[in-house]
Amino acid sequence: MASTSTEIEQLTSGASNRIIPILKTLRKCFIFVLSFFLSLLLLLRPRPRRRVLPLPEEEVNPAPSRRWRRKMAWKMEEEDTARRRSLAEGVEICEIDCRWSSSLFYGRRGNALFSRSWLPLSGELRGILIIIHGLNEHSGRYSQFAKQLNSSNFGVYAMDWIGHGGSDGLHGYVPSLDYVVSDTVAFLEKIRSENPGVPCFLFGHSTGGAVVLKAASSPNIEDMLAGIVLTSPALRVKPAHPIVGAIAPIFSLVAPRFQFKGANKRGIPVSRDPEALLAKYSDPLVYTGPIRVRTGHEILRITAYLTRNFKSITVPFFVLHGTDDKVTDPLASQDLYNQAPSVFKDIKLYEGFLHDLLFEPEREDVGRDIIDWMMKRLDDVNGSAAGLW
Repeated sequence: MASTSTEIEQLTSGASNRIIPILKTLRKCFIFVLSFFLSLLLLLRPRPRRRVLPLPEEEVNPAPSRRWRRKMAWKMEEEDTARRRSLAEGVEICEIDCRWSSSLFYGRRGNALFSRSWLPLSGELRGILIIIHGLNEHSGRYSQFAKQLNSSNFGVYAMDWIGHGGSDGLHGYVPSLDYVVSDTVAFLEKIRSENPGVPCFLFGHSTGGAVVLKAASSPNIEDMLAGIVLTSPALRVKPAHPIVGAIAPIFSLVAPRFQFKGANKRGIPVSRDPEALLAKYSDPLVYTGPIRVRTGHEILRITAYLTRNFKSITVPFFVLHGTDDKVTDPLASQDLYNQAPSVFKDIKLYEGFLHDLLFEPEREDVGRDIIDWMMKRLDDVNGSAAGLW
């Protein structure tokens, strides 16, 4: 199996190892951007007036062909979404040891987002964990972790981002991570309304961790949560060169859906388990194509925002990171822990572990650490409430 793993195209569900090739490519695109604007200036230059002769009707209005292209692109996107949604509905969630379901949830912008739930067969819920997956993956990958949570009487809900899994949108394309943040908040509000009085936690992996951290930074959202759990969060992702950082916003506006072929090279391993890697990159719901320009820029934007605001984080949190993670920076997680003024916070660094902690050979231990932290947090909340009386 070791030889099989070396043949796998090891793309990451996180941020950095797919961002760095993009940034190198963006540097090469700098000349293209300059040429574009020079061409634009030449087109806008005043020209001598000439008499315009009438053209045949079919040449006067070429708009129908453009409308036809847009219509075909939209149709292809809808067909791809329907295909992915069908696959998402067919993902095996659990056998007989939990109650599970899938449904569509409509986000802030009216997009249909695919969601799942795993609930214990019996017993009162201790709490609920809401899972926000990482870049390019989907919520169905977390079924084993969900069953481990169920065994400790935690309910689990999960949502596919826009453009991911069974949700609406072009596969692998995120027009704005702020959309994902607002959809996460709306999903949290929905779950809380369906489970009144049950403590809720948010969980985010990699770029999903950045989404969760930004959502929980809002005081009114923090009040809805017992805490957040972050595995290998995408923090402090920087461009390879300041020029790249300057032109990335422009290029993401000029060609937001453009895919960088250079970002599709063999990447850094994200797990030490060859079977986990094989399962990931043979999963048709995992996006393995070149990253899109706007998506890359959005990751740079949200991580820069979070890095500037570590000292404003007050939500209770538990951050977990592998010391050998080359996709996201474990030192950034340590800085978050050191700088955030949260009263209830913990960090665990796993020596020698890679990026996808819940898909490492020691995944059961990682899951147990998360469950233990949530139970400790609930004991603290219940103790504080008892003290008031």
